Amino acid sequence: MYRQITDPLAHPALTALLAASPLLVLLVLLGVLRVKAYWAALAGLATAVVTAVAVYGMPAGQAALGAAEGAAFGLFPIVWIVLGAVWINRLQRASGHDAVISRTFARLSDDPRVQAVLIAFCFGAMIESLSGFGTPIAVTSVILVGLGQPPLKAAAIATFANTAPAAFGSVGNPIQALAKVTSYPAAELGAMVGRQSAVIAFLVPFVLLFILDGRRGLRELWPVALAAGAGFGAGQYLCSNHLAYQLTDLVAALVSAGAVILVLRVRRPPHPPDPGPGAGSRAPRLPAQPEPEPAFALAAAAPLVPPPVADVPSAPVPPVDHRREVLRAYFPYALLTLLFSLVSYDGPVARFVDAQDVSFTWPGLHVVSASGRPVAIATFDFGWLGAAGTLLLLTGVVSAWVLRVPARRALRCYGEALRQIRWAALTVSCVLALSYVMNLAGMAVSLGVWLAGAGRLFALLSGLLGWFGVALTGSDTSSNALFGAMQVTAAQHVGISPLLAAATNSTGGVQGKAAAMQNLVIAAGAVGLTGREGDILRKVIGWSLAVLTVLCVIAWLQSTSVLGWMVP
Repeated sequence: MYRQITDPLAHPALTALLAASPLLVLLVLLGVLRVKAYWAALAGLATAVVTAVAVYGMPAGQAALGAAEGAAFGLFPIVWIVLGAVWINRLQRASGHDAVISRTFARLSDDPRVQAVLIAFCFGAMIESLSGFGTPIAVTSVILVGLGQPPLKAAAIATFANTAPAAFGSVGNPIQALAKVTSYPAAELGAMVGRQSAVIAFLVPFVLLFILDGRRGLRELWPVALAAGAGFGAGQYLCSNHLAYQLTDLVAALVSAGAVILVLRVRRPPHPPDPGPGAGSRAPRLPAQPEPEPAFALAAAAPLVPPPVADVPSAPVPPVDHRREVLRAYFPYALLTLLFSLVSYDGPVARFVDAQDVSFTWPGLHVVSASGRPVAIATFDFGWLGAAGTLLLLTGVVSAWVLRVPARRALRCYGEALRQIRWAALTVSCVLALSYVMNLAGMAVSLGVWLAGAGRLFALLSGLLGWFGVALTGSDTSSNALFGAMQVTAAQHVGISPLLAAATNSTGGVQGKAAAMQNLVIAAGAVGLTGREGDILRKVIGWSLAVLTVLCVIAWLQSTSVLGWMVP
């Protein structure tokens, strides 16, 4: 039995520094020294184990068991999700339907920057509304690559776009977890989170355009970003405060997409920029011809058409696809949405799926909190049937038949997907092992206790604690469960609204999604950049901290008379 301690050095600041050392080692090796992700993760894990045993007095056997549980959680459900998403993408490439998707988005707009906003921000939020754990990142990043975005940029865009909807992801799971540990009604927490996240989500499309095309992107497409951000923010606020917080992301995504399409009908953006080297196979735009051209010439002139896969015979492709082929191309996403809906919303299917879940205390792991209560993280939840990876697997099996991919070819695609993500699987397992050791040893609690000593300035740092929790675990739900009660206790101690502090933990946490190693590995593995997670991190970490700073200032103002009217 190991009982957590929060201040083993009797010096909160020094203890907090040592508690953060595993994550600091990971981020420095990854983002500064550009060490391969799996080596950085192994170094971070080793630092966590040494700190847990040498500083916190955790028995080595308990630390090893905690690391094993974290590694298992990394494989299931995290790697299980990435594998399914990559497989579906390879099936679409094998059937040639990835080109159909390219052309349908091109007909909405031939500007790759607009397409990226629609896919990563709007479509990604729809997926996030039903499933978390990086599923939107895995799905949207491979679509963006198929549309011609460079893999590195596609991964960065998909990762940062996932920050906007994360507070209400998975049918409101983060809010439910926060309600469970704080004893506040979920509806009140959802309303408060919506009043903060609506402002933050408004900023995300502008950041996406800057990542895509710098100042020129903002100058040329600010109406698109304005429509996307304002539509998403309005949808989040209205739904979380006046409808049902569980549907917030879905409503926000639909309103945002509708607003963007409306703007595109009224104001066409300037011609898209030259994608530059490495941007994929997007063909240059050709001037209109007065005479009909052969089918192969029209296909070559169509924007955003990826090159044919080597083992698929080339064939003339008409510039306008038959409706049947369009339906086939989007069938995997429609089926995935249907399956997620069935297992997410209360009903006979969801109840049957939930009944198959298995939860058990990790064998040999005996850890209690400083107050003597068993820690929830020692319980391993094996929801095999309703897991996002299982639904992706089922979607892939059915999609192979619908897309007319032969069984032998489909199995070969699965093997290729396994080879593609093998190093990502190792990295995710190490990162989650690191996270579990830190949480079980009490390092995460030490950080919270230190921040709570900031007095009234705690309102300014509250979001930082949430950011750290998500950067560590990859999940806003986990961060809320980890720090939610601590936020409330600290707020009561320093005299600010406990509801505000709890909500800020969730809203600040979502920006940690962009820095979470789990999500970086998912993005890199999905687009074939395993080992270059540090490159993705460098593209998004500055923006993640900048938006977090905005949120922290808003939360601090909400604790004063300036914006206090925003707190229910």
